[in-house]
Amino acid sequence: MEKLIFFFSLLLLILSPVLVSGDCTCDTEENKGVNSKHEALMYKIGAIASILLGGAVGVCIPVLGKRFPALRPENDIFFMVKAFAAGVILSTGFIHILPDAFEQLTSPCLNQSLWGDFPFAGFVAMVSAIGTLMIDTFATSYFRRSYFNKAKPVNSDEENGEVHVHTHATHGHSHGSSAIVAGGGESEVIRHRVISQVLELGIVVHSIIIGISLGASVSPNVIKPLFTALTFHQFFEGMGLGGCITQARFKSRAVVVMALFFSLTTPVGIAIGIGITNVYDENSPTALIVEGVLDSAAAGILIYMSLVDLLAADFMTPRIQGNLRLQIGAHISLLLGAGCMSVLAKWA
Repeated sequence: MEKLIFFFSLLLLILSPVLVSGDCTCDTEENKGVNSKHEALMYKIGAIASILLGGAVGVCIPVLGKRFPALRPENDIFFMVKAFAAGVILSTGFIHILPDAFEQLTSPCLNQSLWGDFPFAGFVAMVSAIGTLMIDTFATSYFRRSYFNKAKPVNSDEENGEVHVHTHATHGHSHGSSAIVAGGGESEVIRHRVISQVLELGIVVHSIIIGISLGASVSPNVIKPLFTALTFHQFFEGMGLGGCITQARFKSRAVVVMALFFSLTTPVGIAIGIGITNVYDENSPTALIVEGVLDSAAAGILIYMSLVDLLAADFMTPRIQGNLRLQIGAHISLLLGAGCMSVLAKWA
């Protein structure tokens, strides 16, 4: 799954400069002159550093729960943080990405007889959510079968009508693998691993798009508000992803790779945008279609993941259902996360 995520994202990074080219008769952003472009470049460089730091800190907070007992998955505070982050991700899908997709795919720059008579953004988001469900189901089933095949009995003896089963434990595994316990614990870990990887895929798709859009802009007035808004955006999304990574109990190397991959995606997108500034036309039909379809797909993934794999999976557990105080706190945290991210939509 990690290889699939890496390949898909690398392919997007390679193809993005090509896909966004095209002709369009709509008005484009006015040329503000050399000084304005230089000022915009300075903001872009600052945005790369700020967003990189914000994303890295956000994704590392839950991961560092191993060192800070209050942030460990078994503690109530972790549930509160995860609910907040899930609200952020849900708001990102509904408030930030999906409206942009509708705007892009209904733009007057596109052939209205083809794109204006059908809600393609909603359709792609729906198909994306269904596709995520299918991947979620098949991947979980596949890894679960693989795990049980590896852990199947290596020796069995029948004595006096009793079956004695001996299994082997593989030494040298990470803390995460050794922490998998019987009674369904291994299935829960496998589930969290699939969730974290699919969630990262959805976040990465959106991060590439917003990074390229910011990097290709030549207007300081557009970049200034995005500077701070996207930093908080990445910080909150990182918290949600970091919580899933923590519960997945990956090996340390996999945790580092996933955290770095998330942290670097938007800055790399900004760098690509800077490189294609002179040839990028955000109002070209090709750019609008590619961005609109990818935004719709990302929205479907994030909405499904936040509602099904993050919120429902936690809120319906006996632990929260049996603790009214924790239940109320988790709902308040969810509303705060969704509310804070919704407010950022004013600038990003």
